[in-house]
Amino acid sequence: MRTNAALLSRRNAAVVRGIGHATPISAARALNSEIWDVEGKRYVDFAGGIGVLNTGHCHPKVMAAVRAQLDNFSHTCFQVLLYESYIELAERLNALVPITGPAKAAFFSTGAEATENAVKIARAATGRSGVIAFTGGFHGRTIMAMSMTGKVAPYKKGFGSTVPAVWHVPFPAPQNVSVEDSLRYLDFLFKADIDSSQVAAIIIEPVQGEGGFHQAPALLMQGLRHVCDQHGIVLIADEVQSGFGRTGKMFAMEHYDVAPDLMCVAKSLAGGFPLSGVIGRAAIMDAAEPGGLGGTYAGNPLACAAALAVLDVFKEEDLLTRANVIGEQLKTRLRAMEQRNDLIPMSGIRGPGAMVAFDIVRDRGGDEPDADATKLVTRRAYENGLILLSCGTAANTIRILAPLTASDAIVGEGLDLLEKALAR
Repeated sequence: MRTNAALLSRRNAAVVRGIGHATPISAARALNSEIWDVEGKRYVDFAGGIGVLNTGHCHPKVMAAVRAQLDNFSHTCFQVLLYESYIELAERLNALVPITGPAKAAFFSTGAEATENAVKIARAATGRSGVIAFTGGFHGRTIMAMSMTGKVAPYKKGFGSTVPAVWHVPFPAPQNVSVEDSLRYLDFLFKADIDSSQVAAIIIEPVQGEGGFHQAPALLMQGLRHVCDQHGIVLIADEVQSGFGRTGKMFAMEHYDVAPDLMCVAKSLAGGFPLSGVIGRAAIMDAAEPGGLGGTYAGNPLACAAALAVLDVFKEEDLLTRANVIGEQLKTRLRAMEQRNDLIPMSGIRGPGAMVAFDIVRDRGGDEPDADATKLVTRRAYENGLILLSCGTAANTIRILAPLTASDAIVGEGLDLLEKALAR
């Protein structure tokens, strides 16, 4: 019989140390918001494969679309033989994104590919090389994406020099940085380190994922849009984690009264199949020469079929409304937990829609991070049957990424397990 321990031992012998694990569990099967491990134990899933499964594990409509495509062909390489599903997906997303004017799309496989290609497109459109990102931001693990990521450990540690001409501005967060501070620092950057005429793009997550589920204030987005318009800079919204209904709108940028020039999407775009994309203003997107963008597996037909089904599921099951309902259920229960003296101290309950998080702190009413207690909570959670992730620049944030297709009963069960994990 296979066991979690035996598979973990085999993994340690065969797989590199640099790939980390949130749990020591080996999955055997999954359905919607539930997972069973190789030993038959059932878990409630509050992680969703790090925000990939907004439509749940193995949604029947998504799986049927993939099976139908598999009967036709699994791969041609879009640059060799094009196919309709890629084109239709581009058409539908171009019509959905909050982009001003005509839009075009390009598809890839991973979120890092999306952010890197967005920068390539911005550089081609502007003839400039500089990129400005934010502290706490996460944009991927490849060299360029790692350079834009605003956190050293573990993403940059030991990997040598990063890509030049990438700069970081402090992200507004509780207790230490205001919107005014961020915009003032951006102005300092233009005066001290890189002329604004050499900046191709500013990239920002509307809601930081790994950084702790902090939402960018509206005033910051307005300020960035003004700066980009003033200096001819491309504004890139990284919606890899915040997109596809997670925040209660299809895209988190819809919470603002300004539009980005380019958007990066991935994760829940294809319901568990590897697909990412860049969607943006047609005039900017068309700046790259033919052959400058693409990839052998980019826009895989199985993943495109899955993504089209995902869009159908969102409409048919009204998952945007569902995201807000789940978010309220989560936050209402968490606020009650926050008041209890018999639970590990927590604070900062936050997040739009179902992109919900809170912090673990040392003392009730305080704000000193407690990373050790956070690790304890996530360990207790999976031991008791709940898959739960942490994040944050101080490693003390608990984030919840339950599928938007999860029932009230399953969400409630997950919250019961979370409460148990928080017990003193």
